[in-house]
Amino acid sequence: MAGSKFAYVKKFELPDTLLPSTFMVLRLDGHSFHRFSDQHGFVKPNDLRALQLMDHAAKSLMEEYKDIGLAFGESDEYSFLLRKSTALYNRRQAKIVSTLTSLFTSCFVFHWPKYFPDVPLQYPPSFDGRIVLYPSQREVRDYFAWRQADTHINNLYNTAFWALVQQGGKTTTEAHAILRGTVSKDKHEILFSRFEINYDKIDPRYRKGSVFVRVETTPEEPADELSTNTDTASARPVVSEESRRKEEKKKKKVATQIELLHCDIIRDEFWDKYAHLMRD
Repeated sequence: MAGSKFAYVKKFELPDTLLPSTFMVLRLDGHSFHRFSDQHGFVKPNDLRALQLMDHAAKSLMEEYKDIGLAFGESDEYSFLLRKSTALYNRRQAKIVSTLTSLFTSCFVFHWPKYFPDVPLQYPPSFDGRIVLYPSQREVRDYFAWRQADTHINNLYNTAFWALVQQGGKTTTEAHAILRGTVSKDKHEILFSRFEINYDKIDPRYRKGSVFVRVETTPEEPADELSTNTDTASARPVVSEESRRKEEKKKKKVATQIELLHCDIIRDEFWDKYAHLMRD
């Protein structure tokens, strides 16, 4: 196609390079997942199988793209933080969003039978994606704090709602009416006084969401494999320049692993412990 008389059509493509030196957050959301969860019989208020499948897809994305240092997931959404200096796909927005969203979606479909062996897919699920750029660490922290606060608000409501329906015998309309206008303290009281449910004892996976963190590992020191010869004058080994360059290149490649946590990411303790997430 290059050089043909039709090549002029490429002039209509608009550049969409993202601003440099900014933190990049990619958020993926399940499209119409309320209908999808009903169609596939998800357990209410939380389906462990579905959450573990989302985690699997998120980890697969992080394994493929090393510039993702942090991911946070709740319900049918996941957010990914990329390094400030990432040059992934030359920071082309459409390329990053389309490629990462499609990989996440395909992983979700590919691994579905592992988590839902007795529930065949009724139709293909889909996810939408967007990128937001943040100029400083403060906005990045507040973004993830916002998503975890949203996790708490939604899960507390859903836990109380489905307790009223499943254990309290209320209709969905009645349950919504009971919870209308209530605050967090009221919902805690409903759960404990009516159903003996201590919300604070519920699995933190549901209360706090899933957090994937890329951390550096400390591999064992390899045996010295440098190519050497002997300086007869000093009887000391001389390392060849080529071997030295190879060794320096190895040192620059830091080994990492991905850890799954269900912890508080709003307070300082998390960000102090994983301060490397904000460094390039």
